[in-house]
Amino acid sequence: IDRPKARNEVRLHMMCTSHPNIVQILEVYANSVQFPHESSPRARLLIVMEMMEGGELFHRISQHRHFTEKMASQVTKQIAQALEHCHSLNIAHRDLKPENLLFKDNSLDAPVKLCDFGFAKIDQGDLMTPQFTPYYVAPQVLEAQRRHQKEKSGIIPTSPTPYTYNKSCDLWSLGVIIYVMLCGYPPFYSKHHSRTIPKDMRKKIMTGSFDFPEDEWSQISEMAKDIVRKLLKVKPEERLTIEGVLAHPWLNCTEALDNVLPSAQMMMDKAVVAGIQQAHAEQLANMRIQDLNVSLKPLSSVNNPILRKRKLGTKPNDNFFINDPENGAEDSNVALEKLRDVIAQCILPQAGENEDEKLNEVMYEAWRFNRDCKLLRDGLQGLSWDGRAFSDKVDRLKLAEIVKQAIEEKTNLEDSQYRKGALYYY
Repeated sequence: IDRPKARNEVRLHMMCTSHPNIVQILEVYANSVQFPHESSPRARLLIVMEMMEGGELFHRISQHRHFTEKMASQVTKQIAQALEHCHSLNIAHRDLKPENLLFKDNSLDAPVKLCDFGFAKIDQGDLMTPQFTPYYVAPQVLEAQRRHQKEKSGIIPTSPTPYTYNKSCDLWSLGVIIYVMLCGYPPFYSKHHSRTIPKDMRKKIMTGSFDFPEDEWSQISEMAKDIVRKLLKVKPEERLTIEGVLAHPWLNCTEALDNVLPSAQMMMDKAVVAGIQQAHAEQLANMRIQDLNVSLKPLSSVNNPILRKRKLGTKPNDNFFINDPENGAEDSNVALEKLRDVIAQCILPQAGENEDEKLNEVMYEAWRFNRDCKLLRDGLQGLSWDGRAFSDKVDRLKLAEIVKQAIEEKTNLEDSQYRKGALYYY
């Protein structure tokens, strides 16, 4: 969809596209396009990129029965060169992970290229909104997230300037990727699977607690361990810069380094790799809630006179829920509450429940009370909604974005009806 965020992604990607280790954008078209399931055309950006036939980094490693340390070093150098180009333009990628590293083709010497600039930003020293996948997240990103959440809750910062993070976080992610390439598992992990970063994993990241288990690391060179240690420094100022990475002996070693790594064997288990990638995607979806710009503030703490009035109003009785909203019995508070329930289910579903079934349930309730919202109707048409359930797998982030826009539309409408210039806290 042609939106400012999409245009920013294209703009930053275009700025970096001339580098041999970054997926090239060939053409960009801005057109109104109507797909078969849509009721009207929508403004879209159509991006033509170079064909990448060699697959993702993990897949490539799993195909090499003899993936050596030298190969890992060569791949690392290409990734570092891509980052150097981005950083030279003052662009932080912010989503560096194996899934965003693609090989040009299936030849042995195929170049690896960086893609997906959806969370890239110009680094002006104020990158505060956390974007990350937990296995690859730097300590200062977690600290920035903590500060960000406290400030949104009304807690006054103890320091005069906000805690920010910058391009050095890409270097931390690179350190994690190197570690995984060498041994087949991440340096920071938790014994407990969770949709949010568990406390034990968060503590390991914040303290830089990792090791090199003998079984997998005994045959790996000290140079490789050295670059990992220097990239996984908790303090950004102590971490290697991208120039330091490219100058490191491990990337410029003339030794054979032909020891076969254990990572290829571990990554041959497709179920394991798929599970890891799915966990990454779930965690990333959870952490990207910041991008939805929907922050639910407890009604008890709101000082807005309009919301205070609503808080003191009469709650709907049981008969209200029997009435069909189509007959004009809609209550705006309940309608908005139902929409927020959908976002909550998309972002933080309750553990142990059938997520698809629950999503259909809360979406149906939201639909009952918000059928009059054209934006919601049009958005759901593109997600295979039949009025009672989704017939196909749902992109939960996309659904949350659609519902967020519906909330904004409805609250803006109410705003104009009550008092000009009234402020709403969501």
